[in-house]
Amino acid sequence: MLCASGRLLAAQAATTLPAPPRASGPALHCRRRELHFPGYPELPSCDPLAGRLVRQSVPPGQRAIRRRGKMPPATGGGLAESELRPRRGRCGPQASRAAGRDVAARAAARNPKGLAWGSRRFETASRWALLALVTLLSFATRFHRLDEPPHICWDETHFGKMGSYYINRTFFFDVHPPLGKMLIGLAGYLSGYDGTFLFQKPGDKYEHHSYMGMRGLCAFLGSWLVPFAYLTVLDLSKSLSAALLTAALLTFDTGCLTLSQYILLDPILMFFIMAAMLSMVKYNSCVDRPFSALWWFWLSLTGVSLAGALGVKFVGLFIILQVGLNTIADLWYLFGDLSLSLVTVGKHVTARVLCLIVLPLALYTATFAVHFMVLSKSGPGDGFFSSAFQARLSGNNLHNASIPEHLAYGSEITVKNLQMAIGYLHSHRHLYPEGIGARQQQVTTYLHKDYNNLWIIKKHNTNSDPLDPSFPVEFVRHGDIIRLEHKETSRNLHSHYHEAPLTRKHYQVTGYGINGTGDSNDFWRIEVVNRKFGNRIKVLRSRIRLIHLVTGCVLGSSGKVLPRWGWEQLEVTCTPYLKETLNSLWNVEDHINPKLPNISLNVLQPSFPEILLESHMVMIWGNNGLKPKDNEFTSKPWHWPINYQGLRFSGVNDTDFRVYLLGNPVVWWLNLLSIVLYLLSGSIIAVAMQRGTRVPAEVAGLSQVLLRGGGQVLLGWMLHYFPFFLMGRVLYFHHYFPAMLFSSMLTGFSPLLCSRHSVGHPPAALCLGLGLLAPGQGHTHGGNPEPPPGHRLQLLPLPPSGLRDGWSPGPGPPKSYGRTKVARLMGILRPLRRFQPGSRNFPEEPAGTQYWTLPAVRKLPKEPEEFCCPPGPSCGSAPGTEASIGESRSSVHSTTEDSNLQAAPWCAAQRRMGARGWTWVRVYVRAHCPYPFGTQTV
Repeated sequence: MLCASGRLLAAQAATTLPAPPRASGPALHCRRRELHFPGYPELPSCDPLAGRLVRQSVPPGQRAIRRRGKMPPATGGGLAESELRPRRGRCGPQASRAAGRDVAARAAARNPKGLAWGSRRFETASRWALLALVTLLSFATRFHRLDEPPHICWDETHFGKMGSYYINRTFFFDVHPPLGKMLIGLAGYLSGYDGTFLFQKPGDKYEHHSYMGMRGLCAFLGSWLVPFAYLTVLDLSKSLSAALLTAALLTFDTGCLTLSQYILLDPILMFFIMAAMLSMVKYNSCVDRPFSALWWFWLSLTGVSLAGALGVKFVGLFIILQVGLNTIADLWYLFGDLSLSLVTVGKHVTARVLCLIVLPLALYTATFAVHFMVLSKSGPGDGFFSSAFQARLSGNNLHNASIPEHLAYGSEITVKNLQMAIGYLHSHRHLYPEGIGARQQQVTTYLHKDYNNLWIIKKHNTNSDPLDPSFPVEFVRHGDIIRLEHKETSRNLHSHYHEAPLTRKHYQVTGYGINGTGDSNDFWRIEVVNRKFGNRIKVLRSRIRLIHLVTGCVLGSSGKVLPRWGWEQLEVTCTPYLKETLNSLWNVEDHINPKLPNISLNVLQPSFPEILLESHMVMIWGNNGLKPKDNEFTSKPWHWPINYQGLRFSGVNDTDFRVYLLGNPVVWWLNLLSIVLYLLSGSIIAVAMQRGTRVPAEVAGLSQVLLRGGGQVLLGWMLHYFPFFLMGRVLYFHHYFPAMLFSSMLTGFSPLLCSRHSVGHPPAALCLGLGLLAPGQGHTHGGNPEPPPGHRLQLLPLPPSGLRDGWSPGPGPPKSYGRTKVARLMGILRPLRRFQPGSRNFPEEPAGTQYWTLPAVRKLPKEPEEFCCPPGPSCGSAPGTEASIGESRSSVHSTTEDSNLQAAPWCAAQRRMGARGWTWVRVYVRAHCPYPFGTQTV
């Protein structure tokens, strides 16, 4: 436990020297400079490719350190006593390992170029081998027993059927954008599926139909989630262990595995989400090479992936939001970089607009263009769209149709609501049940073409047949009073003061009468919006309202779905509120009258932008109106992270092949724990860094990785999870899986949270957290006073074994015993302590002066000038300078018997901080501190 390691030495060296200007690229962690003295072995050098310290030929007993700035004259023991120290106390196993490394290092010294090239090639080959292994495991688990069960599972009944529609070019309606279903149909077509399977209900056998191509596509795309997550975490954390942990979690999670093996949109969606995340991380890593070919490639691939994610489901908006926030932060940083010209900043903005806005929109629009071009035949989705939209579908009765232009009495018509996805005015022979208004014939709206949608328009005061050749044609005009007789049942459209089935304060609408004979409640006044009385009513183009003559209410549809007794069709009511809304507006679509001339409807076909806009409005409406299916368990968002309840894919009876979607409890609960741990640790790290706590460079580097890389992943989890709390539609367990990918990647960062920056020391996050309890050296204006350039700054941690009662890890009065345990836990002891002016130590010192000295010194010099070096030649600078550093000829002697410190020269630095009027005095002491495994220079 007490054996030394390279990581400990790196951490100590980082504490010794102030952090240099931040470097870019792999050399970010190279914080230390070494010097080879004649007669002594070479020291660790920095490998800029690997970004870490590489130990060269160093005998176990000796090493030398070059201090930054001026080398002090030998005092006391001279250089050998103050700057060079032997490494003692190696443990047996570690000593043997070190000896092995030394032999390898000496071989490297004889042939450094060859070994460096070989090591680099070996490291590259190892990384590729690990990536290949991760990818192979992912594909093996996803394709294992892919053909089971050989029947429809859960939503395969929808998306498999939609794949068949693409093969047959039959138009349909779905609440999701078309890209995912187009890919499923393409995979089925290429694998030999002919599109004849009906996909009626879960459990139906596939028999001789080819379904493996469609399942294979989903498994293929789902298999890439693991290597994508592996590469993303590896790039964000620079930690192989973090990337491997993420890959293991996703490889062996039963939920991700199950979701990737069936004909569903989720594996396709998650593929594009992870591709967008990886591409964003990659182009961020090319920030030092802007406008290079690699930078353009990853930036463009990010835009393509964003278009793919949005083209599968609207959930893709969440990853678009994440990339957008990252781009805004990136541009804000570039705008603040004064080394860049405004022309360069403008190029950056233009590149991101082209690749992250224009390119995704173009690709997304292109998917809809292909969708409308392929689905050219009339199908079950016609009724969700407007009459003009249907006129472009071959096989629809409006396609290339010729119908009378103006509405006349005696015509057979269909009346369609102008609100998206409401449908046609419909009636059937079924009656309203007992207790639901009057027990009369039901009137609803229906989304599909049906004979029960046909009505005959008649005058209100006559039963004569208007189609009799002896009667002249009489057109229906704005303001006329009419009757609508249902063709199939011969009952009139009727309303009265009974309450509607579902909507309170609305009146019930029914079918009433026998063979067209009813009462005055069958009379309606027809009005054309924005027209004058007497104007004719045009088919398809006139927007009309039907106002009940007795009650004064307006015919409309609430959009609410009726129960089983209403065949789950939509409710029709008569609203007393005369406010003009789309729910109360209708148009005449089909029009049959043999006494009138016909006109072509080709002029009514909409343009592509109109079709695109209408399709999105219908999809949004349909998404919000989704209801759960029979015998299906819905869930709430708070159920998902705790793996509270899964989803049955297949198998109702005990004899069936049962498939149940449920995450691996170990993986999911570990993800939840990691989220909590990260939020706690990230908060501690952020506050500690804001307060300027001095930590080793390795700990600071880990903190930056946790805050930046882990923060990106945490943001992705939040964006893909919390919006579901605001949604009013039905929710299922599988909606959480995009967020689960991000939580698994965040769990991959847990090795960094628990990593130890030195042997026997606590985790980095704990060091930073405890550092808040014991603040470090004087802190003002966000940092510590630094000595002038070219002078020596020497601050190193004392060993944990050197802690004694009376030692203090930070500022405070001389006898602050309470923080000793904190310092022992931290393993970092700041060797200077602050004494406030006016205290018993310096009763005569003026206000505004603060002194720092070794914690072991109990008795201080009586005269302040013996302790504080005044400006002047003795301090190495001219009088009156702002800061001075020099060597004093005095010595500081420890008065504590159990102190490990020996007599050593010291120097003082004094700097006046003008903004607050404080005088800071920092004492830099060189002394020998025996470590359990050697002597550490302090």
